[in-house]
Amino acid sequence: MSDLQIAMEHLDGHSICLCKDGAWFTDDGRGISPMMQLIGAGRELSGYAVADLVVGKAAAMLFVKAGITSVYGRTMSATGKEYLERHGILCSCDTLTEKIINRQNTDICPMEKTVADLDDADDGYEALRAKINAMKIRRE
Repeated sequence: MSDLQIAMEHLDGHSICLCKDGAWFTDDGRGISPMMQLIGAGRELSGYAVADLVVGKAAAMLFVKAGITSVYGRTMSATGKEYLERHGILCSCDTLTEKIINRQNTDICPMEKTVADLDDADDGYEALRAKINAMKIRRE
């Protein structure tokens, strides 16, 4: 069984599952927060396969930055799929959608808007970090 198949098998009940060499771990954080935290903590993720609930361009950029080798998304945006493919990452999904919508179902996801005009994964990570910090300040 491939690492991606193992990650997919263990996704149920979680928001993300990462697997490398048969060893896997999950996270239940919302949106891109698990990947942001893992990257921010300096966790070595190169060579991992990922199964995720929702993969948009923002998540795709984080996967590229982290060195992920293959991605499955239950739902994946066309821009996320294109970004992964352009960076040589094998990807598949159950549902391919035009765009990722925010949690209120009123607009495009703010994380997707943040990276819409960016192409570099490092720039995407920094822009997402700044956006998340700005959103936290507004909530306080």
